[in-house]
Amino acid sequence: MTQASQQDSSIRRIGLFGGSFDPVHLGHLHVARAAQEAFGLDRVIFVPAARPPHKPGRVLASGADRLALLELVCQQEPSWSANGLELQRAGPSYTLDTIRDLPEAVGEPADCSIFMILGSDNLPGLPAWSRVEELLSRVQPITIFREGVGAECLNQLGGQLSVSAVERLRAGFLSLPPVQASSTALREVLQLAGEAPLELPPKVWEYIRENGLYRPA
Repeated sequence: MTQASQQDSSIRRIGLFGGSFDPVHLGHLHVARAAQEAFGLDRVIFVPAARPPHKPGRVLASGADRLALLELVCQQEPSWSANGLELQRAGPSYTLDTIRDLPEAVGEPADCSIFMILGSDNLPGLPAWSRVEELLSRVQPITIFREGVGAECLNQLGGQLSVSAVERLRAGFLSLPPVQASSTALREVLQLAGEAPLELPPKVWEYIRENGLYRPA
């Protein structure tokens, strides 16, 4: 029985998977599939960030290219799609604004349940997110932990977040086997290698190669 069986099945369950996706890799896809299965998500929406507030100095590949890469990986998954709503917004990307705009942007009812997929590495900085308590009251987080890492690390958020917020985070605990894929490491490899890294889906590699992404200037 999945966590989904405990919820009202009549309400649409939408997974929001945000991030830089610079580039998207097999680890991202593994996380999306696992979260969708564990929480009975009707859809998973990948939303590339325009300019993440917590990474102000990072220079990303263009939003158009990162969105195109996500659209490629979604072609084989009918319940997956990519949306560029954060790319269309001026200034830093705040998750609560995305949550507010997401249902209309993807053609879902306003009362749909939104499940926010995030890695456990985001937890230490989570209390500093814009309007984080309001955000966590609107969404059900799905926090991805590497296998063997316990949810006790959530206890460190006590005193920084409300009890109800921490409990919502705990309810979305999802432990997965580690996937050896990192966008940072891939960018370094892509600057040097002419062969396809194993961590990239074939269509993603083909697009990167044909468009000269991540090559030295």
